[in-house]
This record gives sequence, C-alpha cells and structure tokens, in this order.
Amino acid sequence: MPQYRAPVDDTLFLLNDVLGLQGRSNLAGFADATPDVVEAVLREGGKLADEVLAPVNQAGDREGCTRHPDGRVTTPTGFKAAYDAYAGGGWMGLSVPEAFGGQGLPQVINTAIQDFASGANLALSMYPGLTQGAVAALLVHGSEEQKARYLPKMVEGAWTGTMNLTEPHCGTDLGLLRTKAAPQGDGSYAITGTKIFISAGEHDLSENIVHLVLARIEGAPAGTKGISLFLVPKVLVNEDGSLGARNGVSCGSIEHKMGIHGNSTCVMNYDGAIGWLVSEANRGLNAMFVMMNEARLAVGVQGLGQSEAAYQSAVAYAKDRLQGRALTGAKAPERAADPIIVHPDIRRTLMQIRAFNEAARALVLWTALQGDVLHRAEDAKERQTADDLMGLMTPVVKGVLTDRGFANAVEAQQVFGGHGYVEEWGMSQFVRDARIAMIYEGANGIQAMDLIGRKLPKDGGRAMMAFLGEVQAFLKESGEDEAAFAKPLQAALGDLQQATMWLMQNAMGNPDNAGAGATDYMHLLGLVALGYMWCRIARASLAQKAEGGDTARWESKLVTGRFFMERSLPETALRLARVRSGAGTTMALAAEAF
Repeated sequence: MPQYRAPVDDTLFLLNDVLGLQGRSNLAGFADATPDVVEAVLREGGKLADEVLAPVNQAGDREGCTRHPDGRVTTPTGFKAAYDAYAGGGWMGLSVPEAFGGQGLPQVINTAIQDFASGANLALSMYPGLTQGAVAALLVHGSEEQKARYLPKMVEGAWTGTMNLTEPHCGTDLGLLRTKAAPQGDGSYAITGTKIFISAGEHDLSENIVHLVLARIEGAPAGTKGISLFLVPKVLVNEDGSLGARNGVSCGSIEHKMGIHGNSTCVMNYDGAIGWLVSEANRGLNAMFVMMNEARLAVGVQGLGQSEAAYQSAVAYAKDRLQGRALTGAKAPERAADPIIVHPDIRRTLMQIRAFNEAARALVLWTALQGDVLHRAEDAKERQTADDLMGLMTPVVKGVLTDRGFANAVEAQQVFGGHGYVEEWGMSQFVRDARIAMIYEGANGIQAMDLIGRKLPKDGGRAMMAFLGEVQAFLKESGEDEAAFAKPLQAALGDLQQATMWLMQNAMGNPDNAGAGATDYMHLLGLVALGYMWCRIARASLAQKAEGGDTARWESKLVTGRFFMERSLPETALRLARVRSGAGTTMALAAEAF
C-alpha cells in the first residue's frame, strides 16, 4: 500500500524560518495568521490529508467515475464522505474574504493545504481546487449580484465550480472556439456548444455546479477579441437563493483516461443553457485568466504532490526490501540480505527526488506569497514587483514542477523493481496521475513559449531584472558558512544571464531558433529558482543548527541541499548550451527532416 504523510513540519519551517511569514503582518489578513494559528491550520490540514483523503486514493483509482444513462455521474466509493469532510472543515474558503463565508487567511496557507491534498489524493483534490479557482475569478470579475448569489454556497462547498475552455477542435488556441451565446433580452444568454476535457464537469459531490464557460456572443469579432465569459449553473438559482429547474447543460460522456480516474473528466453539452455574462462582453479571456493562472500554479503544486507521495512510498520500500549486500560490506549481517537503501544507486535516486521536493515546496510557497503581496500590500511598487515575479514564475512552477514531478514518480517506481509495475503497490497510479499535469492548463511546451515570448520581454524585461536583482542581493549577504550554496548558485546565475541575453538578441531575428530552446530555458530558470530556494533554506537551517536543538534535522537538510547544488544545479550549463543550439542550421535541418 502507498504511504503518505503530509509534510507539515517542513512546511512550517519554510513559512516561518525561510519565508518569514510573521514579518508580513502589515499585509491584510496576515495579522490573524499568528504562528499558533498557522500551525493549528496546517496540522489539521495534514490530518485531513493523511486520515481522510489518502485512504480512498487507491480505491478511487481502481473504481473510477461512472456515468449513468440519465447523464448523472457518480464518484468512487468514499469520495463523497471525504469531500464532505473537506468542505465541512471550512477548507474551501481558507483564503476567501470573510464577507463571503471564508476565513480571510493568506493564500500561501491555502497553497500549503493544496500541496497536502494533492499528495494525498490528486483526483479528489481537483474538485475543491477547481471551485477555489472559480471563486477567485468571480471575486475579481463577478458582479455584486453574482458574488452574493453564488460565492457563499461555493465557499461552503455546497456548490462546486468548473472552467470550460476546450472544444473538440480547439485547445490552447481559444480564438477558434465555436460555442455561441445568444442574448435573451432579459440580461441572460442562451449558451449552445460542446466543451471537452472538463474536469469535475458532473458529479455527485455537490448539489449544484457553477460552470464558467467561454463563448462568443452572436456578432462578436472573430478570434480571441470576441470571447466572453459566462456563469452557467447546472441548476438554476431562484431569487430567494433556493435551487430551481435543471439548466440545459449535461454530461455527454466521461473520458476514459490514463490516470486521475477518481475525477470526472467530462464532455459537456450546452443546449441553450441559460448563462449570465461575467465582466464585460468580449473580455472573457481577461476574466478567465484569473482562474487559469490560479489553475496553473495549482497544477505545479500537483506535480510536487505526486513527487512527494511517490518519494515517501519509495523510501519506505527501500528500507524494508532486502536485496544483495552493500558494496562496503554487510550492513545487516543478521539478515539474509541488506535493505536496498544501502545501495548507492537507490540512495542517489531518493536523494535527488528529496532535494527537488524540498526546494520545489519552498518555490511554490514563495510564489504564492507574491500573490498575497500583490493583492494585499498598500505600497504600489511592492505590488508591482510581486506581480512581476508571480507572472514570471507561473509558467516555471507549472512547467518545471510537473515535468520533474512526473520524472520523479517514474524514478520512485523504479526503486520498487517489479513491484513498481504491479498495481497493488500503488506506484503506477502516481506515474499515471502525474502525467496529466504536464498536459492540462497549457501543455508545458506552451508554458515555455509563453515564458520566452511574453513574460520575459514584458515591460522591457522588468520581471527578470527583479528576480536577478533579488538573487544577487541575497548572494551579496552570504557568509563563508554559506559558500557551498552561494558559489554554485552564482555560477548558475551566470548561465541564466547568458541564456537570457542570447534569447533577447536572437528571438526577433529568428523566432524558430529561440523557440527551439524555450523548454530548456524554462528549466534553466527553474533550476536557478530552486537553487535560490536551497540557499534560503540553508541559511535558515544554519541558524537553527547554531541555536542547538534537533541538530541532526538541520544537518540532514544541509546535506540534501548540498546534493542539489553539486549534482542538480550544474545542469544549467547543459541547458544554456541547448538554448544556444537552435542557432545556425539546426532548425532548418529539422524542418527538412519532416
């Protein structure tokens, strides 16, 4: 059986000692996030993940969702009770303003809970995760009436939410969408069309589902300029807030997927369904991007969650499985063989995953904290910098963490040998579940193109300059005891600067050459960001070690960090070479090959 325990202590260390959460008390909502409150929230969230969500994960994968002849979809046995525990505990509204029934805590705390939930049960965590994204979009772009009518029930968890973008002929290029919206003369619209790959599109966990649907109003301009966003409930809501008649939206089928079987991925049919415009006409992408960006960061967290879950199971197996003897002599002479944890290849594999997980967790929390600063700080310059950094890191978190998360799940599966290929051990589920994260919310190649094509040159490269400036400032403050971390990061930073300059100089002259190196550049930036996180973790660990206490814990963390700096971070040089490799005839030759 797979093993998972939410990394509560590690998360508390990151929030308190590495990111200095308590130093942000000037931000709205942070004053209530005292150390005691944060610890209590995370420990209860960890308990929910360990004792409620994780136990139904493997069974949910085996059973999957079922569509019935009348269009109803039922989730796996145990999912409804687990979802009710999640909603009943108030987790849906952790960072939602109190005016709508939430608790108003920082989003970074909610991100930590998403990490726990994704590691424990990815398929189930998607239902509340999508709802939180829909809530975020309505908070920013919904009318006062829409917010008053829908948000309290969504925050309560009685109603859930979805995002409807993709169509059978139209994926990332949303300018091609065909779903139509016909004005009804009373402020509502009749929505007609088909959407595919709609996660949580139909299910039995909540009494209503609030779909956010992209459609084109009749007569609107072609392309993305003519797209609008509509709120389309599964069940219409009466003036008094009670549920009324069933709307014209139904699940045509559910996809038979490689993984995340416990989440109902639906083909949704809109047959004149009644919907209401969110924000302004023909400004749908602007409104939907709030939810899409939330989703992209959440998907990065999913990659981390699967990496963590696979790692924990692999460590437990490696400590128990007997196979051969250590190269330096028997470590368990009283047993027939040594546990495989003694073998260098196994240790390398596990240490590589662990080193990634700890830095990746710091990176997602650091990025989420930028979002809190953006939405809660009073200083305009501080908000701008946070917005720049969050925009720059969103494709990195989504792309790098899901690429590595999947690779780590495969590496962890390898630790199990033949057992890793057998379903009952649970490792194949982690591999299958992790695979989708590289694809949805914008495939990772698209994330890389967005990074170099939009995020990097935006505002004259202001976001990248802000990131480089922050890292350089940190390195200048590094002492001799941090040299093992600072020196490798300084070298990697040089590789990033060279790659950035190369792209700036060559992108306009030959976009194909620049595009060929986009994914490598994204990973190069990701490695530097992870290295930066390890430098911050090391500084906090050294401080804790100097104070005494659990010295072994801090030394273990420092060893893990040095492993990353010595083995993983130098890959930036290879990524730099690959970014440059698009120059000259490479892309022309590739074109001829096809």
